[in-house]
Formats: sequence, structure tokens, C-alpha cells
Amino acid sequence: MEPMPKPGAKALARFEEIAQQLAGRGVVAAKMFGMPSLKAGGKAFAGVFGEAFVFKLPEPALGEALGLKGAVLFDPSGTGRAMKEWVVVPPAHAKRWPELAERARKYVAG
Repeated sequence: MEPMPKPGAKALARFEEIAQQLAGRGVVAAKMFGMPSLKAGGKAFAGVFGEAFVFKLPEPALGEALGLKGAVLFDPSGTGRAMKEWVVVPPAHAKRWPELAERARKYVAG
């Protein structure tokens, strides 16, 4: 199993911004797999993975996110066992992170 990449400084700063933006919607900062993550109603929906963000999304949002250049399914173990609803979105698409975080929050909130 590969070690979890350490969160990058830029990604962590963006994480803090997004956490503050969503705080009024019942979102709290937490840990998932040891990485900084966001939860709503006790369910994780986003997190920092190295310099990238991961999001839990339903279709068609998942397919749209996977269409972004460099985006891949999230495989935290590095063993080829990706989590089917989770996508890693690289920093090249950081401007999309707040929108994706909100879509992911709505998804887990039901």
C-alpha cells in the first residue's frame, strides 16, 4: 500500500477557504484516511489528496469531473481498487473545486 501523499500548502489553503464557505451549511472539517476532509451529516464528501482534491459525486457529476484533464477515480490504497463515486481533481482545475464541493455536499446530504 502506498503512503497517503501529504497535503500541499496551496491545496490546504484552498481547503480552508472552501470549509469556511460551506460552514453555514452544516459542513465540518474532519479527517478521512488521515487526510483533511469535509463532512456533512457525518458523511465525508471532499478531501485534500496531495496537491489535489477528492470529491464524492453522483452521476452525471462524476462523469463530468472525470472528463477534466488529469482527473481519475480515487484509489487511496494505490492497489487498483478505486472508490467508484470518488474522483481526484488535480490543481489545474482548482477553480472548479468550490462548485464540486457544493455538488458533493448536496449529494451526501441527500
